[in-house]
Amino acid sequence: MQAKVQWVGEEKFMGTSESGHSMLMDANGGNNAVSPLENVLLSLGGCSSVDVVSILEKARQKLVGCEVEITSKRVDTVPRLFSDIHLHFVITGDNVAEKHVERAVALSADKYCSVALMLNKSVNITHDFEIKQA
Repeated sequence: MQAKVQWVGEEKFMGTSESGHSMLMDANGGNNAVSPLENVLLSLGGCSSVDVVSILEKARQKLVGCEVEITSKRVDTVPRLFSDIHLHFVITGDNVAEKHVERAVALSADKYCSVALMLNKSVNITHDFEIKQA
């Protein structure tokens, strides 16, 4: 897998993936686009959500929605690394079983989500979930 990031002026950078998709990033605290660190959180949430949805669908759960709310804390010193990230999954469906959601979230965090597995080496990542009836 390859990617390219090109400076496009001021504090803006265009990232282009190997598959040809592009995303603008803003080094100025996200004033004009997603900041690189916000992108890390979005990547973690996206990767985890893909796993959770896939696992729940394989378990034949009647899923109609999956949202993950991500909160984080960063250290006060430079570089301002993440110290803690919490993922709160909100699963919406028809009689979705708690045991299946618990298993899906755990499998994503511990086995399948590449982003979480990389970040786990230096960041305390926690997760929980709630289930809403469709």
